[in-house]
Parts: sequence; structure tokens; C-alpha cells
Amino acid sequence: MASIYRGALIGCGFFARNHMEAWRREPRAEIVAVCDLDPARARAMASRFGVERVYADAADMLKSETLDFVDVATTAPSHRQLVCLTLAHGIAAICQKPFAETLDDAQAMVMAAQNAGRPLMVHENFRWQRPFRKLQQCIAEGGIGLPHFAHISFRHGYDNYRNQPYLAELERFSIMDVGLHLFDLARWLMGEVDSLHCRTQRYNPRVRGEDAFVASLRHQGNGVSVLDCSFQTCFEPEPFPETVARIEGERGTLELTRGYQLKLHRAGAGESIDAAPPVPSWGEKPWHGIQDSVVAIQSHWIDVLDGKAEAQPSGKDNFETLKLALAAYESAATDTVIDLKRARAA
Repeated sequence: MASIYRGALIGCGFFARNHMEAWRREPRAEIVAVCDLDPARARAMASRFGVERVYADAADMLKSETLDFVDVATTAPSHRQLVCLTLAHGIAAICQKPFAETLDDAQAMVMAAQNAGRPLMVHENFRWQRPFRKLQQCIAEGGIGLPHFAHISFRHGYDNYRNQPYLAELERFSIMDVGLHLFDLARWLMGEVDSLHCRTQRYNPRVRGEDAFVASLRHQGNGVSVLDCSFQTCFEPEPFPETVARIEGERGTLELTRGYQLKLHRAGAGESIDAAPPVPSWGEKPWHGIQDSVVAIQSHWIDVLDGKAEAQPSGKDNFETLKLALAAYESAATDTVIDLKRARAA
């Protein structure tokens, strides 16, 4: 157990600034080096956060630095190489989602972590958003009894492509971007999935991949969930980046509505639960729900390094979420129900 864990950031893009803001305020961690293929971008990140050492090559950094962990905040095509290289040096890794584009790549990283005996966690921050932590806590405490139906929805018309233009060029977009978050929530709240059906849509001609989907999941124990996502939905006011949800159980219903309002419905009674996320000192609305979740997940990561917690989600756990995303593409392409239970048994 270290008093302060020495970390490095690989990838200095748009979302990595949130990582660095949270790391700067985590008293048990210090980012001592940053790395990016674009040296100017790496230098700008280092200057902004007072990091002395800057690298353009991850291998050079891993050879030169004494590190306890690496935060891999790059895009998915580079994850296998960077995560496996980090673990080969005996260094723990936290990896941005999407964890991987293929099951082979994801499995290679999971095996690398097992062989190294070091933690590997995926930066899956939706389950660390305060409203969903409150919702899950209520379920775990028996607030609605055994859940049997869930509807989780992420729909907006915000111009995502302004800050992250690469998203418009992805052949696989909405499922691999937000869909992974929704599949993770469904697994976390409702249990593992036995079968899945998905339909995709493409509204925006600027976007190469699908920018909307609807998926229906059958969970173990016969629970059902419906997940939907759209990047081309008109609301006023614009709800981005909120996710709304409804979980129905044998004794009640939990409803997460816009404005982070969480309501517990029981026969003859209703209760409001304070689920609004705080605005971090460095953050701002409407990003605060996500920014607060970054603080929470990175604090949890230090608990993992301290041996106080199991990674949520670990690379091994997120491998199962990636299976759902890839099965959703197969289902949409063939308009068939994918039997995941049979695949697990094979």
C-alpha cells in the first residue's frame, strides 16, 4: 500500500482533461508524467496540470518512470497495445471505454492482467454517476423487491461532433459509444443477459455509423430491459448528457427523470430521493453529472490499488459488456435474436 500512488496518463485528448482534474484533487494519487503521440498536446496538458515529464512514446515512458498505475485515455484501437505493454511492466492499468473493438483484443488484455497479477479496470463511468449509485443502492436494500423490468434511455440532439469530431467517422458509433454504458448499467442493475435483439438507425448524414438504436434484453431469471439511444432527438430544453431510467420490481418502481430526480413509487405512497450530483469545483453544468462520476471512479480505483475494493468494472467484467455490444451489431445486421445463454454454455 503506497501513501501516494504514482500514475501516468496516456492520451491527452478532450475527455482526458476530466481525468486530470479529478486526479489533481485525489490526495492519494499523483500524475507524474503524461504521454501523447502529439507532443504539443502532451505539453499543453502537462503545463495546465503542473506535470514535469512529457513523452510522445509510451514505451519510453514506461521504461523511464517508476509508476504504480497508468490511466489509458486513448481511443479503442490503441488499447490492447498500451494496456498489455503497461501490464508487462508490472504496472496496474485503468482503461478508457470502449475497452476494445474485438473480443480477441479484450481477452488479450484480461489475460495480460491475470498473468501480471495486477488490477485492470475499465473507466466505465455511467455506473459511477450519483443517480445510478443511489438507484442501485435502493435495489440492493430491497426497496422495490426483485426487479423484473428496466427501461434505460439516452436521447438528445447535442452536437457531440464539435468536441470529438472522430465520432462522426466511426463505422460503429452509438452502440460502441453510449450503448456500452447502457449495456453495463443493464447488467449491473438486472443481471446477466440470456438473449438480445437490436435495431439500429442512422439519422444524421454527417455521421458514418448508426446514431440511434433500440435493444431488448432478456436477463437471467426472466427480467427484461429495453435500452434506447439517439444522438438526433429534439428536446427543449436539451437534456444532454442525462440518462433517464425506470426499474420496476415486485413491490415498487424506481424512476430516474430529467434533472436527476429519483422517485420511489410504492402502492399508495411515493418518495423522492436526492440524487442530484454536485458540480465539482472545476466543473460546470451540464457536464457535472459525468464529471462527478469521474471523481468517484478514480477514487474507487485508488481503493482498488489499496486492496480495499474489487474493480468495478474489471476488465474481465467489462468483457461481458463488450459481448453484448457486438451481439447487438450482429442482431441488427441479421434481424435475429442472439442467444447469449447458448454461447456461454458452448
